[in-house]
Amino acid sequence: MNARFTPAARADVSAARQWYRDRNPGIDSRFLQAVDSAVSAISAHPEIGHEIEPGIRRYLVRGFPYTIFYRLYPAEFVVVACLHAARDPESWPRSGAV
Repeated sequence: MNARFTPAARADVSAARQWYRDRNPGIDSRFLQAVDSAVSAISAHPEIGHEIEPGIRRYLVRGFPYTIFYRLYPAEFVVVACLHAARDPESWPRSGAV
């Protein structure tokens, strides 16, 4: 299954990567690899994520305190957010996110 990121989700990943780069150069690429691995797992098994509300699933990024939030569609899934686990999921917009 194909993956697509919303602009907001891309910005989430970019901001997290920059945060890691600023604190420990090199770990930012490990973070990006972990996100890529999570996306690959979702692609292989789209329903792997826990459904937190109708139409929205979440999947944890292994090794980092981040969660990928996504929506399933017949031909793809859309990552709508990639948030630190301590962040309130209510902080990302649902309407118009896809």
